[in-house]
Amino acid sequence: MKTPAAQLRKVAVFSAAPIALLMAGGMVWQGSQAAFSANTRNSGSSWSAGNVALTDDGLGAAAFTVENIVPGQTGQKCIVVTSQSNVSGEVRAYTQNLIAARGLDSRIYFDLEQGTGGSFNDCTGFTPTANAVSELPLATLAATNRDFATGGSSWDTTGTPGETKSYRCTWRFDTTGMSQDEINALQGARVGLDLVWELQSDDSPVIP
Repeated sequence: MKTPAAQLRKVAVFSAAPIALLMAGGMVWQGSQAAFSANTRNSGSSWSAGNVALTDDGLGAAAFTVENIVPGQTGQKCIVVTSQSNVSGEVRAYTQNLIAARGLDSRIYFDLEQGTGGSFNDCTGFTPTANAVSELPLATLAATNRDFATGGSSWDTTGTPGETKSYRCTWRFDTTGMSQDEINALQGARVGLDLVWELQSDDSPVIP
């Protein structure tokens, strides 16, 4: 016959098993509800459009205002074009708004050189680096160089504000091959046009 103490010990042993299982089950449940985690964040990212700006030291004034010219006369002026853009691009020169009378636009020949040095109305120190537009009559120039797509004197900018390029413009009144009557018919005639420098940003700039 077993003593009460032995019976008690047996009950205690068998009673402990369900409790242990319950505790183990509780630990598994807790483990399925938690996991280690970590993250890193780079705050403040933003995107803004670049600026494209082009100016000249003539401040938009006419490059040439020449009165009372005569056959054989010539002249030249310089202008400095500055890019204030913070994106890379290409600058091209072209003409617009030709106003002509009695064929004078076919007798004024125009030449545009690209280079360094000089300033508006003063070509002192100008050094040519390229012939942007070979000498052509204004009529031909207006027909062939009329917008950015047909413009010349390409200049690639890097996107650093303050980049400059100088241009020397030379004109000549040529009446070669004309009769005296044809030359006389040009008296009082007038011709005008706009010289335009346009900057367009690159289509696919390099993104740092």
